[in-house]
Amino acid sequence: MSERYRGKVRAPEFPAGLEWLNTEQPLSILGLAGKIKVLHFWTFCCINCMHVLPQLRKLEERFPRELVVIGVHSAKFPAEGRTHNVRAAVMRLDVRHPVVNDRDFLLWRAYAARAWPTIVLIDPEGRIVAGHAGEFQADSLAPVIADLIQEHDRHGKIDRRPLAAPLERWKQVDTLLSFPGKVHADPEGGRLFVADTDHHRVLQFPLEGGRFQAAFGSGMWGRVDGPGVRARFHAPQGLALQGESLYVADADNHMVRKIALESGVVTTIAGTGDQAQPWPQPGPARTTRLNSPWDVLPLGDRLYVAMAGSHQVWTIHLRSGELELFAGDGREALLDGLRLGARLAQPSGLGADGQRLWLADSETSSIRAVPLPHAGPDAAPEEEAAVRTYVGQGLFEFGDRDGTRSEARLQHCLGVTCAGGLVYVADAYNNKIKVLDPVKRTIRTLAGSGEPGLHDGTAGEANFWEPGGLHAAGDLLYVADTNNHAVRVVDRHTGETRTLHLTE
Repeated sequence: MSERYRGKVRAPEFPAGLEWLNTEQPLSILGLAGKIKVLHFWTFCCINCMHVLPQLRKLEERFPRELVVIGVHSAKFPAEGRTHNVRAAVMRLDVRHPVVNDRDFLLWRAYAARAWPTIVLIDPEGRIVAGHAGEFQADSLAPVIADLIQEHDRHGKIDRRPLAAPLERWKQVDTLLSFPGKVHADPEGGRLFVADTDHHRVLQFPLEGGRFQAAFGSGMWGRVDGPGVRARFHAPQGLALQGESLYVADADNHMVRKIALESGVVTTIAGTGDQAQPWPQPGPARTTRLNSPWDVLPLGDRLYVAMAGSHQVWTIHLRSGELELFAGDGREALLDGLRLGARLAQPSGLGADGQRLWLADSETSSIRAVPLPHAGPDAAPEEEAAVRTYVGQGLFEFGDRDGTRSEARLQHCLGVTCAGGLVYVADAYNNKIKVLDPVKRTIRTLAGSGEPGLHDGTAGEANFWEPGGLHAAGDLLYVADTNNHAVRVVDRHTGETRTLHLTE
């Protein structure tokens, strides 16, 4: 083993009393003697942390008997500190290694973490070998782990006994939908489309509910074009209909797909299946890497794409197939200004009112807008269009408060939709649906008590659990109630809420 990989500092022990997931009992550094250990400091809202998870999976698969990955969940948002929400995220994101809820940042401080994600590598004797903040590729860490194994194996210090890991998802009851991320309502066609995200498919139902009419995607994750039931998606999110084409933000595949509804055939219109590092480049969409597209919105011959992973909005010119940057310089922040120089933070939802493109900018818990190109005779020239924030203060300003921009606070909003001159918001971590008046520049709660749950009723009685998307159709809002594995219907005037009955 190279001297640079020789650990000298003892890894701090896990404090007693923390809550653990994906393990039969609390773990300890001492109890994991003989194992290579990777600590992943993360928070489940963070797109960069999500990008690290498949890299960790690759390492776990490469070193299945020698390596133990432990997720140390140190929450950014208050809602993320609740163990039942962490458990839902562990299931939704298919995390298969032990996770400890570090809600009070005890481990974060002990290991001097400063950013999400942070990786700490610990040798079989319990000494820290290396640390890294930010995303990484498995191939960069694998040689170090292999070197550690080889050196400690010489001295008989590698423990290859399997670690029991009863996964939280084994306890999950089978449901028709699994963590649906987004919905799209088509009142003219009487159809409802649901991104059945954790089942890696898109389902079509009658708008009034009932038995599903069509399924697109085999239910197995992958990236395969072709007939609906043979095609494969990977954690699809945003959906948007134009004519008989349904566009899909295929988030974990870093692709945008199109479903031709008349034939059911799925094709890829953007992305190669590999993640752009750090952001896409303009050019032919089909051969350009994307970075976690989370929502899509077709307007005319442009398809707008909320590129959550690169903190930008891009457009695909549907006629030419070219990909072009629309807003955001790629640096994560809340900064208004000319659209190409403005800064966004994990945009996760798109809506439009004919004049403006509205963004749910999730990591700044803000709602922002930018004028659409050629949106009326009084519109500013396209190159002068500016991003403007209507609600939100910054990366670490959040809460649950109605009022004007200076007063109001959201908590990791994920979806927006427009109707009747108003903007409706899926305020995910507050478990509420809210409504923004752009003229008065105020926002108020429309439905939801704020407590997580599944309960229908009047505006204040209803419970949601991390709603991820919504879409307006007439007087109704259709809501992807993600952690409840359900679609809810909200009267956008009264807030009255009911659960849509969906069956196989």
